[in-house]
Amino acid sequence: MFLRLTLLFVLVPLIELALLIQMGRWVGVLPTVALVIFTGILGAALARLQGLATLARFQQALAAGRLPHREMVEGLLILVAGAVLLTPGLLTDATGFLLLVPPVRRAAAVRALRWLQGRTRIVVASGPTGGPRPEAPAGPDVLDVEFEVEEED
Repeated sequence: MFLRLTLLFVLVPLIELALLIQMGRWVGVLPTVALVIFTGILGAALARLQGLATLARFQQALAAGRLPHREMVEGLLILVAGAVLLTPGLLTDATGFLLLVPPVRRAAAVRALRWLQGRTRIVVASGPTGGPRPEAPAGPDVLDVEFEVEEED
């Protein structure tokens, strides 16, 4: 994990710096700075639009009574895309724009969900009266909660 973080926070900025210097040599400093500013503004606007669309799908899933797990992961990916698009650099901009393309983001969300599936387990266990079932899991990783469903007037 330390190696991955080191690569992320040391190697990626060095690559970005080298790419920006090279781009500045090819097209000039002002066009390079303008491109960085433009991609930041465009990325923020696109992330906002995609985020609002994902929020609408999240609310539809809740209204339909299903767990909006895919929408939550897609929302997180949009947040990451917006953050890397605001970071100056060509590599991070390419990554951010790719995450804003719905088919690419959905594929990344499916992959993330598969990865999480093997690492997490959520079980809702309740009996007919709301009490725990005899076969409900127990152990240090189990959070035992009580809840009450209230009907709207």
